[in-house]
Amino acid sequence: MTRLGRTLLGAPAQVILLCWAVIVCVPMLWSFVSSFKSDPEIFESPWTLPAVWRWDNFVRAWNQSNIGAYFLNTIIVVTLGLILTLALSSVVAYVLAQFRFVGRTFLYYLFVGGMAFPGFLALVPLFFVVKNLGLLNTFTGLIIVYATQSLSFSVFFLTAFFRSLPMELAEAALLDGCGHWRVFWTVMLPLARPGLISIGIFDFLGMWNQYVLPIVLVTDPSKYVIGQGLAKLAVNQGYASDFSGLFAGLTIATVPVLLVYLIFQRKITAGMTVGALR
Repeated sequence: MTRLGRTLLGAPAQVILLCWAVIVCVPMLWSFVSSFKSDPEIFESPWTLPAVWRWDNFVRAWNQSNIGAYFLNTIIVVTLGLILTLALSSVVAYVLAQFRFVGRTFLYYLFVGGMAFPGFLALVPLFFVVKNLGLLNTFTGLIIVYATQSLSFSVFFLTAFFRSLPMELAEAALLDGCGHWRVFWTVMLPLARPGLISIGIFDFLGMWNQYVLPIVLVTDPSKYVIGQGLAKLAVNQGYASDFSGLFAGLTIATVPVLLVYLIFQRKITAGMTVGALR
């Protein structure tokens, strides 16, 4: 195929991707610019830059609207939930990928089937399970639920990744006297770092953007996470007509997600393709 033919065939895909980028980026940029405006400017000149960049909108949103407290709560829950998810899923995936035992295939497809089960169907039983364990309105309960919800996809992803790693290295370490646990931690887990980073980013984004689970499991305002805080802020600031503070809160909640993606975007690609390349 000539270069012109490849260009013509790829043009529709490029147009679609460009349209998608505009749809995603324009509202985000508009919200960011609006967070520096006064309320009259947001309505009178929505598509222009602010006459004065008002950083006090962020101070007001962080302190008076408690976005700072919600942000810190989310950092705690997401960080610990992510660590728990990666620790459990990496061990399970390594065992499923590298060992042969009765029921291995059943366990693997059990995790795969968990991805097809809609989470909202389990909200009522999940509520009563967490309540009976005495973990309602606690960070511990939310961390455990976050981790278990992300476990199916993480195990599915990492199992395929561990299968791509050379088993000869593990066998050589066993011959040198290492136990299976030490082989996993010192040999196989470092090799799986690209996959761990990739799945960690996906899990982080999913946990950070959670809204339904915190609404069901946390009703104490002092333990709200960022999704609940933004919903509360939208209601309160809407009644108070403080839309600049609302946009500032949205920007604060969006920045960590953007930073994580921008910093690790190459790692996402590497983690998704290294298994196929090997």
